[in-house]
Amino acid sequence: MNEFIQGRRRAAANVLAIFGIVLSIAVALSWRTATAEDWGDAEFHDAHVHLTNYVQEGTDIEDYIEIMGTRIGRSTLFGIPLQQMWSYANTGDFAPYYYLQSDAPLYYYSFTDASIAMAYRSLPEEDRVRLDPMITGFNPADMYAVDHIRRVLLTFPGVFSGIGEFTIHKEFVSSKVAGEVASLTNPALDRIMDFAAEAGLVVLLHNDINMPFPKPGQEPYILAQLKALFERHPETTIIWAHIGLGRVVRPLNEQAAIVERICTDPRLSHVYMDISWDEVAKYAVATPETIKRTAEMLNRYPDRFLFGTDCVAPTAESQMDVYRMWDPVWQLLTPEAKYLICKGNYERIFDRAREMVRTWERAHANDRSPAPKWSPASGAAVEPPTAD
Repeated sequence: MNEFIQGRRRAAANVLAIFGIVLSIAVALSWRTATAEDWGDAEFHDAHVHLTNYVQEGTDIEDYIEIMGTRIGRSTLFGIPLQQMWSYANTGDFAPYYYLQSDAPLYYYSFTDASIAMAYRSLPEEDRVRLDPMITGFNPADMYAVDHIRRVLLTFPGVFSGIGEFTIHKEFVSSKVAGEVASLTNPALDRIMDFAAEAGLVVLLHNDINMPFPKPGQEPYILAQLKALFERHPETTIIWAHIGLGRVVRPLNEQAAIVERICTDPRLSHVYMDISWDEVAKYAVATPETIKRTAEMLNRYPDRFLFGTDCVAPTAESQMDVYRMWDPVWQLLTPEAKYLICKGNYERIFDRAREMVRTWERAHANDRSPAPKWSPASGAAVEPPTAD
């Protein structure tokens, strides 16, 4: 009789456990659906957001979800791959938190990827679905950069959708980075692009269209190198950040023609452009003529542009402030064009990346790390035999 009673109790416990699991799933699904409905009518998705600044401090991720609210639907999420050094000899007791506040160098800070991944994982699933974290903590001049990206994917499966924003040429920044200067012609960058294509990672690349303060008639050699990079990697989904513009890197006289050639060249159909950063918005809305030209370009090629804010450590209104700067342009766009630029292109590009990267992660989940080559400090037990 005792065995019978115990058996009935075990059966009842199993039923309750199964019911609890089903109930948990139902609750989770209902939360996810309700949340999706809440931000389904958001004004935009943000294709360019830095959660942290140049000293790896920033907005708490739970606070960021609150900031997004119902106005911002989805968002990329990344730190800044560079750390500003605090050199007491240079700034004394003043602790610089921006790269223009010190002459001390910048250096690559790889822990940013682990920090972003752990913050993302701390969120409930209904919040995670709104975010697309990106890997940034690598040196694009290092042939081992690909190994870092691969290692991050396999250490944090299910987290990342792309790489970037990372920088090759950037006004006032590139010259401050310690070590070898990054280059569009460096094979290390080609290895990164090739791996991004293999894994399905979106690439968000910052590369100025020209050098700061060019002399009249100076050849924009960077543009030729950038186009060659794009053409070498037709299988890689690339987003060119800010269309190459910056604080002092102004639009070229033929800027509109350059953008149009990218949009119409079938060899560059994998290249998109984000219109992030308030420094970019200032060029677009500078005059009635620039507003008109910008709107005409966006209306002609709405499937090639993404809106982003490029906010660093975003606050309650910083992203909306950038979005509102574009109001004169938004007013001249067709509803279809505005939808694609502000939301539709983001969903198409990043939904595909999520699927492809998760497939790659599953296929490589059991990959073993390669055996270390022997050296006195490698830890490998046996020195390879020498040839006679």
